[in-house]
Amino acid sequence: MTLLRIVPFMLLAALLAGCGDRHGETGHADGAGHDHAHGNGGHADDETATGVHGGRLLERDGHSVELRIVEDGQPPRWNAWLYRGTSALAPAEGTLRVSLERLGGKVETHDFAADGDRLVGNAIVAEPHSFDVTVEATVEGRPLRWTFRSHEGRTTIPLDIATQAGVKTARVGGGAIRDEHEMQGLVTPVEGRHARIAARFPGPIRSVRAGIGDDVRKGQVLAIVESNVSLSDYAITAPFAGTVIARTASAGDLAGDTPLFEIADLSSVWVDVHLFGADAQHITPGLPVAIKRLSDGTTAETTLDRVLPGTATASQSTVARATLDNADRRWRTGAAVRAHVTVSVEQVSMRVPLSALQRWRDRDVVFVRVGDVYEVRPLELGRRDGGWVEVLSGLQEGDEIVVEQSYIIKADIEKSGASHDH
Repeated sequence: MTLLRIVPFMLLAALLAGCGDRHGETGHADGAGHDHAHGNGGHADDETATGVHGGRLLERDGHSVELRIVEDGQPPRWNAWLYRGTSALAPAEGTLRVSLERLGGKVETHDFAADGDRLVGNAIVAEPHSFDVTVEATVEGRPLRWTFRSHEGRTTIPLDIATQAGVKTARVGGGAIRDEHEMQGLVTPVEGRHARIAARFPGPIRSVRAGIGDDVRKGQVLAIVESNVSLSDYAITAPFAGTVIARTASAGDLAGDTPLFEIADLSSVWVDVHLFGADAQHITPGLPVAIKRLSDGTTAETTLDRVLPGTATASQSTVARATLDNADRRWRTGAAVRAHVTVSVEQVSMRVPLSALQRWRDRDVVFVRVGDVYEVRPLELGRRDGGWVEVLSGLQEGDEIVVEQSYIIKADIEKSGASHDH
């Protein structure tokens, strides 16, 4: 854990320590000691009774119902067994309905039908198995009712404490998922706007009138050279308006075949992006590309102008080329950049930022906030890009989820010992 993560977690721990009982009043686990059952005005023991099938045993006036969520390689459903005293009853001796109120107030109803020696619920119990449970039963003609809490993956953190710890939330909604490819690139001068200027005739350089970094206009004198042929002076001029990016000329030197000046029009520059492997097959001209300057993180948006037909000999890459406006001269030729090419953009009905995701019991999850209560939500995920991932199931549009410092919520739930007992 990095220092940036340790500091808010230590802050949260210290603040929660001063909250007393507020932190646990909703309960953290669905195991014994955290759940409470009530039967028609009666109060169950604090320790939850367990039946012969490993389920929760709800007892009242000589009758009881054992209730358990059973998976066994199948989608989880409620299973129930009926008893008079310690004697098992046939499923036909009773009826059963279980109502689950989830965080946020949504209520699910599960009706039961006989299946062998038990009653089985008619609906899958979706994760998380965290709810307030109402059980309504008729056993041998006697109406019975129980309520209890079965909370897992849930914790309570007052808003002021969560805010101080840096926890931030946002509403879930739709948006774009981009098929993006990240590649390296290099800023280069635009061909036709770049020239190396040499002396027309050899001879001594009498004067130099431009230096590196100088902006020059078309026809401006850069140097005066005395021709060895005519023994007269002649001017070396700029062929177009631009910036002097290199100079080898000095007064008193002899001009020969070596270029004396290098000039480029830097009002726009090229970015050559190197494509490798499959990227070279499906990245085409016209695609949008974001160019990020490594020196300060500045990003500019443009499009790919072309994909060059040849292969770069040194890197064995295909080069895609884009043009960048450079009126401020901040994009320097020769500088390395990072390019993000967007191949496609898909609109999805629901997405969450990658920063919201955590791993919990080998599942990708986020944490939903309702008031001061936070609860885990396992997700089925779809497409993703560098910042977002599509949600196929596990959330509803408008749910408020933790998008920053979500690991703090995870750590607090794990610290509470949230169980998965059925």
